[in-house]
Amino acid sequence: MKSTGYHRSTLPLYKILSMRSDRSNSKGPNRGPKQSENRFVKGPSKTWDNDDSKESSERQFISKKYRSARNRTAESLVGVNDEIRLNRYLANAGICSRREADDLIQAGLVEVNGKIVIEMGIKVKPSDVVKYNSATIKTDKMRYVVLNKPKGFLASMDDPTAKKTVLELVGNACRERIYPVSQMERGTTGVLLFTNDAETAKKLTTGLNGAINIYHIVLDKPLKKVDMNKIVEGIELDCGKAPVEEIKYIDEKNKREIGLRISVNRNRIVRKLFANLGYEIEQLDRVSFAGLTKKSLTRGQYRFLEPKEVGFLKTR
Repeated sequence: MKSTGYHRSTLPLYKILSMRSDRSNSKGPNRGPKQSENRFVKGPSKTWDNDDSKESSERQFISKKYRSARNRTAESLVGVNDEIRLNRYLANAGICSRREADDLIQAGLVEVNGKIVIEMGIKVKPSDVVKYNSATIKTDKMRYVVLNKPKGFLASMDDPTAKKTVLELVGNACRERIYPVSQMERGTTGVLLFTNDAETAKKLTTGLNGAINIYHIVLDKPLKKVDMNKIVEGIELDCGKAPVEEIKYIDEKNKREIGLRISVNRNRIVRKLFANLGYEIEQLDRVSFAGLTKKSLTRGQYRFLEPKEVGFLKTR
C-alpha cells in the first residue's frame, strides 16, 4: 500500500519525530505537472483600456503587470463564500485585481444572472451566475496541498517584495488560488498546508483547540529539566498563555534537541516560549500538523491530500 504520510496526532511524540525527512539532494522543488500552469503566478498579462476617443467596440488591450494582493493566510479568508462585492469576486477568481475589476465592470464586460452590470458596489452570492467576456466564471474547487517547506522561503503567496516565497514551490500545483494555513517563518522548515477552504483553515488554527503541531527543535544550549517543567506547567507570554501538550528530549545524551507537541497556532509562539526562558532556537522543524507529516516528501516537494485525509481535517 502506498504511504500517504498521514498519521493521527495521537501517535507517540518520539514516533512522529522519527518520521522526519532529512534535507534532500534533489535538484529543485516539485512544481507539479507541466501542463497545469498556474495563471496566478504571472497574473493577467492584459487588461482593457477604455479609450474615450473610440467606439466601445474598438477597445484595445494593453500590457500591464499583475498587481499582487496583500499577504494573507487561508484562515483569514473566512466569509469569501458569503455575499461579496463583484470586484472582489472577480479578483478571487483570478481574473484581475479589484481595481482592474472596477474598470471591467464599468466597460460592461461583466454579467450577473444574464444582466450586464455597470454599477459599482454590486454584491453577488455563490448561487449567482457571473460571466466575464461572455464566459461563465466557475467557483473554485477546494484544494488541499501539503509542502515540506525548506528553510529560507517566506510562507506567502502574494508578497511582491519577498525574494523567495512558497509561491515558487507550489505556484503550479493547481489552477485555484491557494493560501498557507497558519503562518510559518522564513527560518522554519517542515509541514505547511495550503488550501482555498477558509472554513476548514479557520477551524484548524483558532483558539487553544487548534490543530496539533509537533516540532523538532534544536536549541543553542541544553534545556534544563527545571525549565522543561516550567514549559509543561504553562508560561504566560505577551500573546497569552502557551499550553504545551507534551515536551521531551529526543536524546537524553543531547538535551539541545527537543520534541514539542502544541495546539496553539499563534505566530512565533514556539520561539517566544523558549526565548522567555533564555534559549534561542537554532533549528525549528514542524514534522506534523493536524496529523499530516512530511514522510515521503523531500525538502521543497509537495503533494495533494488523499480524500480520507481531507475528511479527517473537516471532521476533527
